[in-house]
Parts: sequence; structure tokens; C-alpha cells
Amino acid sequence: MSITDNMAAAPAPPVLQAQGVTMVFGGLTALNNVSLSLGKGEIVGLIGPNGAGKTTFFNCLTGLYLPSRGRVLLDGSQLAADPSKVTIAGVARTFQNIRLFPNMTVLENVMVGRHSRMRQDPISTLLRLPAFHRGERAARERSRELLEFVGLTRAEHEVARNLPYGDQRRLEIARALATDPKVLLLDEPTAGMNPQETEATRQLIFAIRDTGVSVVVIEHDIKFIFGLCDKVSVLVQGELLVEGTPEVVRADPRVVEAYLGKPPEEVEADVRAASTEHDTRGEA
Repeated sequence: MSITDNMAAAPAPPVLQAQGVTMVFGGLTALNNVSLSLGKGEIVGLIGPNGAGKTTFFNCLTGLYLPSRGRVLLDGSQLAADPSKVTIAGVARTFQNIRLFPNMTVLENVMVGRHSRMRQDPISTLLRLPAFHRGERAARERSRELLEFVGLTRAEHEVARNLPYGDQRRLEIARALATDPKVLLLDEPTAGMNPQETEATRQLIFAIRDTGVSVVVIEHDIKFIFGLCDKVSVLVQGELLVEGTPEVVRADPRVVEAYLGKPPEEVEADVRAASTEHDTRGEA
């Protein structure tokens, strides 16, 4: 085999890597040696019971927490423990509890995210020079493109607090996308949604993946996760219990015992339903 063939066969390096992340608060270990690898255009699910450390792990990935041990790499470079710098580097997130600017319009909320990509000269901004107005117009145009992408064009002038719950979730995703991320972290994006809204969110995540953005999803809905993700990682008591394809994870009895907490017949029914959806997606 030639050198060229070897290079062609080599897998692409991960976009995001968490290496041995440990997070200790006082005497409490919230995360213990947790690792994760995310490829370009890949969707990874992060599941586990309440208190397993999932949101703490997200906080480490986004610079909100500095891990006690371990490190987080984006495209091979270590991320700073600074959320604004992590956002500029290319990692965006949504939150379990929606964090919009409730008194701003839908369009203004997305433009807030877009401003992280604007590089305005302070003098131009202060004096409202032509360069400032060009930047504002570009931000507004891009924000409108994202509202169309998530299906909220009709609501751009609505005040955010007046949106239905599902639309508020979509708006938060649009605002995160406005930062031009390489990696998008979604913390329980379907919490509180009805089945139609949940399916619409799944299709939106697929559409985001198709743009080349890699996605990590925290979710309690096993059917949603198994029908969505390329890989699934299971956290229990701050430790990585198992990781692999949905097929591998759902067949692991430790997952049933530690996470699902359901009678075997109910677990089997959920697994079969998720398997059917995952196989159908693979054939599409």
C-alpha cells in the first residue's frame, strides 16, 4: 500500500475531544475521568440518570468550569476556561432551562449571538460610521437566514417571551447557530415538548448536522436519542459507564439497570421502537 493510500485511509481527526475530564467540588467528585470524541458532522448523545454529571460535563466543554483534571480540545487545541473565548473558538450551546432575552424580539435575540462574530472598530461603533452600519446589516441578514432555517421567519418581530414553548427552544438554537459554531451542544432540547415538536426538533438537528456542524445532545428521551445519534455515551454517578453505537448501548444490561429503570418488557418495547426508527433513517 502506498503512502497516499495510507493517508487516504486514515480517519479524520476529531473536532472535539474531552480527555480524562475530572471535576471536583470541595470533596465531591462530580465527574471522574470522562472522555468523549466527536467527529465532524457527527451526532453524539449523552444520557444518564438525574445527577449523573451531564450538565457539569457540558459546563466543562464550554469553559464555564475549569476541569480539576483533564482537558478539552477543539481541532487539537486546548480550549480556555472562558465561555466567550470558547464561543469564538467554535463551540456553542443551549441550556436545559431556556435563556432567552424575554423582552427582545426574536430577530434581536439571534443578532445578540451574531455579534460574537462581528469585529467592529470601537471608533466606528461609537460614531456610527458606515462600517458600523454595514456590519449591522450583515448581522441582520444572517440572523434572518437562521430564522428561516429553524422555521421562525414569521415571528421575527414577536417579543421572545410571547413565543410558544417549542418556538422558544428553536429560537435558542438559532441564536447558538448565529455564532457560527463547529460544535453545537444541546441540553435537553425536547424537554416539555409534545411528539410533533420532538420530531420537528429531531429533523432540525439532522439539518444542522448536514451543514457540517457536529452535535452533542443531552436528553432523557431514549427513543429520541437512539433514533438520532451516531454514538451514545452513558454517564452514571459522574463516570462513563458505556459508549458506542445505539445498538451497542441499548444492548448493554448495565444501561437498563442504571439508567432506564423500567421493567424488561417496557425496555424491550422502547428499544424495538428506537431500532426501527434508526434503521429507517439509515436506509433513507
